[in-house]
Amino acid sequence: MRAVREHDNLKAVIGAVLFSATAFLAFILPDHPDAIGVGAFLRLPLEWPVIALLVLVTSGWLRRVIILLSAFLIFLVLFLKIADIGVQSAFQRQFNPYLDLKMLADGWNLISGTIGTPTAVAALGGGIILVLLVATVFLKSLRWMAEARGHLRHFLLGAFAAIFAIGGPVLLLGKPQVEFGTPTYLSARLGLVVRSVADMQVFEQELAKGRGPRDGNDLFQAMKGKDVILIFVESYGRSAVEDPKYAGVTSSRLSAVETQIEAAGLHAASGWVTSPTVGGLSWLAHGTLLSGLWVDSQARYDRLMISQQPSFNRLFSQAGWHTVAVMPAITMDWPEAEYFGYDQILSASGLEYRGKPFNWVTMPDQYTLSAFDRLTVKPAHARGENVMAEIALISSHAPWTPVPRLIDWNEVGDGSAFNDQATSGDPPSVVWANPDRVRSQYIQTIDYSLATLGDFMARQGPGTVYIILGDHQPASIITGPGASRAVPIHIVTDDARLLTRFQVDGFTASMTPTNATREWPMNELRQLLIDALSGR
Repeated sequence: MRAVREHDNLKAVIGAVLFSATAFLAFILPDHPDAIGVGAFLRLPLEWPVIALLVLVTSGWLRRVIILLSAFLIFLVLFLKIADIGVQSAFQRQFNPYLDLKMLADGWNLISGTIGTPTAVAALGGGIILVLLVATVFLKSLRWMAEARGHLRHFLLGAFAAIFAIGGPVLLLGKPQVEFGTPTYLSARLGLVVRSVADMQVFEQELAKGRGPRDGNDLFQAMKGKDVILIFVESYGRSAVEDPKYAGVTSSRLSAVETQIEAAGLHAASGWVTSPTVGGLSWLAHGTLLSGLWVDSQARYDRLMISQQPSFNRLFSQAGWHTVAVMPAITMDWPEAEYFGYDQILSASGLEYRGKPFNWVTMPDQYTLSAFDRLTVKPAHARGENVMAEIALISSHAPWTPVPRLIDWNEVGDGSAFNDQATSGDPPSVVWANPDRVRSQYIQTIDYSLATLGDFMARQGPGTVYIILGDHQPASIITGPGASRAVPIHIVTDDARLLTRFQVDGFTASMTPTNATREWPMNELRQLLIDALSGR
């Protein structure tokens, strides 16, 4: 009998130690990557002694219920905090169960494309195993601790009661070293979900009212005879222009592009636009600009896709332009295209690229623009039509390796000329092991995209209006914490009157926007473009 008691007490000691360790990990773990540090773990979570006391003073079915609920609580808190750290790192916001669970597949595609599928599988598997292991150890440790007998049971009761007795008053004095934060944390997450549901009701009302013109037949008369090319440059944010780490490269490139296009008879006006997203989810920026509605969540985007709100592209199609989507990142079915109303879609396969991919990036920007000219612009002009295009340039998409280089446009061909570039440089796993290397290669890809655009516009010459802007800022590994959500926008054309309209609205007469240049919300940009391009 004594041996059994000693065995139970040994298990109880092990259980108390394991319980304490897992409780500390779950309840003290920060929910933001920037908060992870030694100081974050020098705090006392009062959930720890409360759970221990409840387990030790109860018995039977009530104890079993408390143990199961406590294990579930640990699992839930750990899952949410790990999700918070991941989403904060990528998109600089909290994880929202209502909005984000549907995007797990997209997140997987991004991560596996950045660090490689084997590494991503290992990371995902490790994360799942960690959470399950912690929850299992917590559950088992509570059961073992509950079996404490005699003096050990009294000792544990006294120890946990003393911890709570000391910590409770300290908490009431407002000391940050002691906290009872889990109820607040979970209630705040529930509040976030409730606000998201309410937000969707507001968005439904906005869709019912509509925004801007409903028909394009009488629009864009000032652009007759011109092509209008809307170009989103991946991850081209304000930080690329103003952050001292990148400003030297980008400033020189924008100046060079300005000189280049002016020699071809083109001029520029630039400004800032606030993107609805950061770090990814580029389609939210596309949907916001093209609909004129603020689309800052997947839920809003999905609802927009089945609405009657006419897109910017559809208005151009109704006005007589041949509208085309040039989307080199689209590699699967794209049912959302129906909403936008394109006359032609050039997805990754439709662009007929025969070269090797640049890791996640299916093809370099130079090929994308060359194929667009060959497959759309020249055939449309031969038919006597003008083109309105929406183009996504993706060479500046993570993982930013390898960095493409411009080649002679006459040698672009079917893209196989880029094969040596596509297999050059270090793999993402090597680049991403060094944050400074990641930042260096990021700005090199931005430099490449801008250089490619400068070359392309100069070659095409007058007769086209270019609307060039970033889709969003890159992740915080590039920008640092608390960066602006603004992206640059450039209007390039040979139409002096059009540029004057944009300057009146706060744009700077240059390829480089200044710190004083006005910043427009991206959803308001649509009406600004409609008015300017319609000569209003």
